[in-house]
Amino acid sequence: MATDNSFDVVSDFDRQEMKNALDQTRREIATRYDFRGATAEIEEEKAELIIRVDGELRLKALRDILESKAVKRGIDLRTFGWGKPEAAGSETLRIHVKLRSGLDDPTAKKVVKAIRDTFPKVKTQIQGETVRVTGKSRDELQAVMDSLRSMELDRPLQFENYR
Repeated sequence: MATDNSFDVVSDFDRQEMKNALDQTRREIATRYDFRGATAEIEEEKAELIIRVDGELRLKALRDILESKAVKRGIDLRTFGWGKPEAAGSETLRIHVKLRSGLDDPTAKKVVKAIRDTFPKVKTQIQGETVRVTGKSRDELQAVMDSLRSMELDRPLQFENYR
């Protein structure tokens, strides 16, 4: 009897690498000349960052620093869900940055629909924040992976439990 092969599609990031990227960003902000004497804070919540900074230019500079440190640590930029800057005092801006983890329902449904349209022999199931893909042949599953890698989504995809 032939066994079915499967893998899980997830969207996650390494929390320790995110912490390291934030620490490196804080260190660089502390030493940069254009941030001397200015307010520039990054607070970590569970699923978001709260950034407070003086002025639009410093916000752009801080965002560039954070994104470059994250990329160097292997974190996809689609992990960050940048909100709109809001006033938080005299000239201080506050911005909430969501850290996207897990596949939400609309994204999971897009993934399932794309797989079913392209590969009718493959079975898919949404299981919470993951999508389980099951098929007879490993070659077909690898073709599904290649297809998903080429999709344009608002969050990065990883493949786990390939059996």
